[in-house]
Amino acid sequence: MGRVFKSVDEIQFDGVRFIDARFDLQDKEAGKKAFEEGHATGAIYIDLEQQLSDMDSKDGRHPMPSKEKLTSVFQELGLRYEDQIVVYDQGAAPFAPRAWWMLTYAGFPNVVIVNGGAPALEAKIPFTKDIIKYPPTIIEFDWKDELYAPRQAVKAIVDGEVQATLLDARAAERYRGEMEPLDKVAGHIPTAKNFDWEQLKTDGQLKANDALRQKVTPDEQIVVYCGSGVTASPLYAVLADEGYENIQLYVGSFSDWITAYDVEKGTNE
Repeated sequence: MGRVFKSVDEIQFDGVRFIDARFDLQDKEAGKKAFEEGHATGAIYIDLEQQLSDMDSKDGRHPMPSKEKLTSVFQELGLRYEDQIVVYDQGAAPFAPRAWWMLTYAGFPNVVIVNGGAPALEAKIPFTKDIIKYPPTIIEFDWKDELYAPRQAVKAIVDGEVQATLLDARAAERYRGEMEPLDKVAGHIPTAKNFDWEQLKTDGQLKANDALRQKVTPDEQIVVYCGSGVTASPLYAVLADEGYENIQLYVGSFSDWITAYDVEKGTNE
């Protein structure tokens, strides 16, 4: 899969297509407002809930959009497969990784994330308030279905029919079922291990560490999830950046799982 994260010093800025994915789960207009106040020249804005989720679905809190929806979104944004796409958010956040994963799933071959996000980018290049509307495109999509784990694929792992490691990206207290601020049931998907994605944050960037490398190894088949598929995205992206190849994202995540199946509490090492 190659490098996922690049520092601003590693990015060749000539001819790139910037995607601004800033978002705030507590203030859902904040990302768009930040974009309007200033963004990388030529950047387009992509919204977690309006474009990268199917909020009409009941399959979790940030459900997987259909291929038809993603096709419409990416073509209306004027993207092309040959584009060198550079995605950024506010830095060390899950929103650029969510956009990166959706673009990669849709087959875009050249997508990277700015490590450090908008602050690092603005320190390197001028930001503008000018908004560009690109003409729509027509793309023959090459979907990478192997990157996505639907609910039934996760159930097969839980039932022991498929050998794979489920990796829960939420805080340890939520994983263990000691507290649950968002979903109606506390706990985790049976058999899952835990690695809090927040441990990946270092000085405004997302980076792998020894704790992650010891939790899962590159030869394992790994399915990452969280509460709604958002904060699992940076964990997926960091693993991919580290060279892990056998990884999938359960986009519906815990909030989807509990609509159909039981949970487990405690810890799996």
